[in-house]
Amino acid sequence: MDDIQGKHVDLSIDKPDQLYRFAHALASPVRIRIMQALGSRSMNVGELAETLDIPMSTTALAVKTLEEAGIITTETQPGARGAMKLCSRRLDSLSIQLEPEQDESNVLAQTIPLGGYSQAEGIMPTCGLASQGTIIGEMDAPGVFYSPERFQAQLLWFRQGALEYHFTFPHMDQMEIDWLEMSFEACSEAPMYRDPWKSDIAVAINGRRLGVWTCPCDCGGRRGRLTPGWWPALSTQFGFLKTWRVSREGTYLDGVRLSGVTIGDLQLGQEMFIRARIEVPADALNVGGINLFGESFGDYPQAIVVRAGYHLKPNAQQTTKNLE
Repeated sequence: MDDIQGKHVDLSIDKPDQLYRFAHALASPVRIRIMQALGSRSMNVGELAETLDIPMSTTALAVKTLEEAGIITTETQPGARGAMKLCSRRLDSLSIQLEPEQDESNVLAQTIPLGGYSQAEGIMPTCGLASQGTIIGEMDAPGVFYSPERFQAQLLWFRQGALEYHFTFPHMDQMEIDWLEMSFEACSEAPMYRDPWKSDIAVAINGRRLGVWTCPCDCGGRRGRLTPGWWPALSTQFGFLKTWRVSREGTYLDGVRLSGVTIGDLQLGQEMFIRARIEVPADALNVGGINLFGESFGDYPQAIVVRAGYHLKPNAQQTTKNLE
């Protein structure tokens, strides 16, 4: 569906048709149970029916409804008794905006390469980088994080430490930023992969910590949808797509309020660039490392995506063509 980005969807009362589609699809105990069953792995319709102990016809109809809403995806594959429909979760989260939105912001977006960080601080093994085709440099050597080849990275990992990305938007001095959003795919870092394996992953903007996400595991057990074939099957395969959003009301993680840090607290515009820091702090309760995925590793075809909603300052010249 065109209105779904990554594994999260924002629903609004301003788009009632979209809101009704999702509400209808989820307004069924059977369909909710199917979503729960698909949380751990993909299944075909027969496996779902057996797992939930419901008729095949009921399962097939529920799958069709969820697929039409864009909540799950299906893929037809050959089976022992003809073709079978393999079902996978399309979404992990959704949020609903019940207040009408004020259309006051234009939106800018850009992608930061995984290896495009400006600083790598306190990196501790296990650690390393990989491109789409090979390991970059030496494994468990923190110095490799400053190798020029880091810009080719499609996967990077470390047990403890921080990466700081510096970025800017054109004509930032003429903007008033209303909200800022950053999304990336990540999971914990353990030898090979491990579930459970908690890790506290913090994000900060301009030195102000937005909050901490506790990742439940280092994800494996199946190959990541984009993970190249040369990468070992027993190593980390995929992560969770997480979206951090700072607005005038506070900070939200995947649509759920995380902290009271607002866009005003970030003092955007004080420098020529914005500093975004992704960290596994040394004093965290769960120091379980991090894997960060690029557009050619894991499950999601993206690196680090930043978006900003803005309006022009009252005295700024209209430079819409340059800003878009």
